[in-house]
Amino acid sequence: MPLLIPLAFLNTCAGDESIAGYVDPSAEYDLVEIDGEAINLRATITFPSAGEVVGQAPYNRYFATQTVPYPWFSLDGIGATRMACPEMAAETAFFEALEDMTLSEASGDTLILSNSDGRQMVFVAR
Repeated sequence: MPLLIPLAFLNTCAGDESIAGYVDPSAEYDLVEIDGEAINLRATITFPSAGEVVGQAPYNRYFATQTVPYPWFSLDGIGATRMACPEMAAETAFFEALEDMTLSEASGDTLILSNSDGRQMVFVAR
């Protein structure tokens, strides 16, 4: 009987615990709102495989690794292309908001990233 407990535990850990395991990995989510304000620039996020995060910031493509299991949210090693853009403040605000998020909630075609300070990013799948 003692061997059954460790085997049962391993079985529950075998699935994808990243957001990719809870959303359609082929879906591209468009940012529609940050902190209650509508967004007029295009920004996206996708979760193509376990732990992988890629998307389009207002001007540059980005990539990162999700480092905690769903519903928690934390990105490690955010990298981005370095194209100059006319409104660098929008790009900076997007990345700062993304780095502030600590929770995720996937429901249907909507993904909400939030934190305990009341910040929120709302994305909708195409």
